Amino acid sequence: MSYPAQYKAELLTAIDGIDLGRVDEVIRIFKEARSHGWRIFVCGDGSSATAAGQILCDAIKNVSVNRSERFRILALNDQLPRLANKPDEIVRERLLVEQLKNFAEPGDVVMGISSSGDSLNVVRAIEYAHWIGCKTISVAGCAGGKLATLADISIHVPVRHMGSIEDAQSIICHMIGCYFLEFEANR
Repeated sequence: MSYPAQYKAELLTAIDGIDLGRVDEVIRIFKEARSHGWRIFVCGDGSSATAAGQILCDAIKNVSVNRSERFRILALNDQLPRLANKPDEIVRERLLVEQLKNFAEPGDVVMGISSSGDSLNVVRAIEYAHWIGCKTISVAGCAGGKLATLADISIHVPVRHMGSIEDAQSIICHMIGCYFLEFEANR
């Protein structure tokens, strides 16, 4: 079997492993947050930050423009380049938490995305968010890692291949964003 065929097979296994019921729960939480004006914070580590940015892009550009109900959503990773140049003041593993301390309130939603489920900065963000009374969501690979045990709702991609995990995380984020863009808009 060629490598592209192997990759495709692994990706299809990853997609088949997505718990759609949990994706529906996340959609419900996003709807609730939007209707109550609660903030949604998304964050990821490394390449998972791209998925966090994608859901932000879908929610703002595609779903909120010219609509009366808008998402109040921020990607915490967008601030990391500005904060990361101060390593003596703020340790990398606390950068996401420090932002939540400034803005998150009980009832808000924090969604952490990590391929391993064990990215320390994302784990710390979910721990803090849960502690102050936010709803917490994780999207992780493998068995879900620490994030799966901490989050109120955990969606994990049950494969070990990082490329397939990252692709499936992007698909999960598109399922959420496209629900509001395509399905909800046409009802």
